[in-house]
Amino acid sequence: MFEAVAFYLFAALTIGMFTITVMTSQALYAITAMAAGMIFISAFFFILGADFLGAIQIIVYTGAVMALYAFGMMFFDTTRNIVEKRTNPQIVFVLGVLAAVMVVAIFVAPIVSNNIEALYPINPMVGNSQAVGMVLFTKYLVPFEVAAVMLLVAMIGGIVLAGKKMDKSLTLMDEEEIAMMQRIHNRHQEKGEH
Repeated sequence: MFEAVAFYLFAALTIGMFTITVMTSQALYAITAMAAGMIFISAFFFILGADFLGAIQIIVYTGAVMALYAFGMMFFDTTRNIVEKRTNPQIVFVLGVLAAVMVVAIFVAPIVSNNIEALYPINPMVGNSQAVGMVLFTKYLVPFEVAAVMLLVAMIGGIVLAGKKMDKSLTLMDEEEIAMMQRIHNRHQEKGEH
């Protein structure tokens, strides 16, 4: 009875938060609602007894991914359109091929690892987190490492994209130039509102 009530409560809260994420035009509201929705998703894991996955959901998604989104939103001006210049299409092609190879490796690695047995058999008396860690770092080590590399690539890509938006360094400008740029920015925003 308790599980059913908790399931429907968290389901309604999760759907509500993700609806706000999709429907709002304010970036801050969207990020906050998305973080809350991801925390409510972790409640399902706790209800099912998967404590490790529930904790990972909170730590990874709500902590790391939402922090990345927040930093990205601080650097990007969402009101400005960006025209991307592709100076070297070969680099884009090579990176695309590498990303495709990594995705294929992630999907093929569990199939290959079905023939691999863990060197340390899992004791049924150990906790959920210890059992998951033992399997993750023995049988599924390759997909785990590939996922870590993909997260690193995503983080570097976010930093590069954020750096592209910085036309001039505010630390190297004097106060008059900063004030002039602020006035120009305000004029552009006023034109966009009318």
